Amino acid sequence: MKIEILVRQLPLKHTFTIAHQSRDVQTTLIVRLWDGKAFGLGESTTNPFYGITVENMTACLEEAQQILVNEPIQHPPLLWEKTKAIFTENPFAQCALDMAAWDLYTKTRGEKLYEHLGLHPSTIPLTNFTIGIASVEKMVEKMREFAWPLYKIKLGTNHDMEIVRELRKHTEAIFRIDANCAWTAEQAIHYSQELKQLNVEFMEQPLAKDDLEGMKEVYAYSALPVIADESCIVEADVKKCAGLFHGINVKLTKAGGITPGLRMIQEAKRLGMKTMVGCMTESSVGISAIAHIAPQLDYVDMDGAMLLAQDIATGVKISRQGVQFPDRPGTGALLI
Repeated sequence: MKIEILVRQLPLKHTFTIAHQSRDVQTTLIVRLWDGKAFGLGESTTNPFYGITVENMTACLEEAQQILVNEPIQHPPLLWEKTKAIFTENPFAQCALDMAAWDLYTKTRGEKLYEHLGLHPSTIPLTNFTIGIASVEKMVEKMREFAWPLYKIKLGTNHDMEIVRELRKHTEAIFRIDANCAWTAEQAIHYSQELKQLNVEFMEQPLAKDDLEGMKEVYAYSALPVIADESCIVEADVKKCAGLFHGINVKLTKAGGITPGLRMIQEAKRLGMKTMVGCMTESSVGISAIAHIAPQLDYVDMDGAMLLAQDIATGVKISRQGVQFPDRPGTGALLI
């Protein structure tokens, strides 16, 4: 198999701000995995917070190429195990390769990915649409521009509750709150009471990931469910989140791809936790892959391509009515 690396720029409709960074353009890396007859596509975006660059992803993928050069296409979990030592410090690059492997493998079998996994698209939960941190006026403008029944509100300011109260005046949509580690346990518990009255469904990662004692308090006394994000990066983290969070948000890029992501989802279900998969502002390449595994989830955040001013690919189409899959095997994603 041959790995081809493509780097693309994803311009955003609006400046996207969360608690620790802002951006107007997202750099993304596409892997095109060839077996001589067909190809599969995978994607991972760069991320300065996690130290992920085009250069270090490329270096890992070039090393993986040496292992795969004479290998035929095989079941992606086998490929993942064969190359995992290369990606110990770079799960983002591993994700792009693993996603491409799943796309290619199911294409060679003439199956859509969700069909191969035994899933049905009718059970996909509605994605939220993310409203990044901005002035309240700008956040309201974004909601008016894109009317949607479910919003994720990014917080982490000195006036978070004022933001939520004001946004609530302008829509009846359900809110999800993502504080990106910005609160204390006392704040999270106190805020949860009013947030519940403001029709907030859950709070995502309210505390810093190492504040375990604080999370015990929040888990015990919050009026809302709490979902782990930064506290649940890799497979070993799932069990650690039991008793601290009501659910987990799996990011395929951080976990290392679809292969470990599927295992994390099943482990969380076994432990009685809710499951969610989130995105990292990917194009329709990455979002299409998420959509195929979404039927097994309680919640999903796959609005990445919806936040772009211009997509670089076609794939699944997301609307209020659900997810429409292209009539193509694999993930169905194609570069434009």
